[in-house]
Amino acid sequence: MGNGPGTAREREDQEMTDAVLYFEDVSEGDEGPTLTHVLTRTDLVAYAGASGDYNPMHHDEVKATAAGQPSVFGHGMFSMGLLGTAITRYVGAGNVTRFTVRFARQTWPDEELRSSIVVTGKRTEGDLHLIDLDVRLRNADGEEKVVGEATAKVPAKA
Repeated sequence: MGNGPGTAREREDQEMTDAVLYFEDVSEGDEGPTLTHVLTRTDLVAYAGASGDYNPMHHDEVKATAAGQPSVFGHGMFSMGLLGTAITRYVGAGNVTRFTVRFARQTWPDEELRSSIVVTGKRTEGDLHLIDLDVRLRNADGEEKVVGEATAKVPAKA
């Protein structure tokens, strides 16, 4: 129980995906919903398989510690993907027009990662209604892991 269709998490994901964000309803300073994810070693192995990034620093504890790391650590692009998922859930699939990040710190197994999305501006360019976003991924202690910006087109009500 808890992992099958219709779980509370899946219903929450579906609700976030189905919501439409309209340009008129967005104001500077608005915050998007927070996506929270606990990074697991299974995430690291699954991402390595999906991406083809088999750097042993992400899955081989012995090699990671021999290289001076305290443990294996997460792929930067996995963290960026979590943040991208949070953005997409907020603005809608296919609406992100720009997404840039810098990787601030490594992520570690068992860390709880939390997205932060803040509207920094809105504008109209031709027929496009755009919102600018400050986007960040932090751990539960508030330590920034990924810092970036995004722009999304959103529909107008009219």
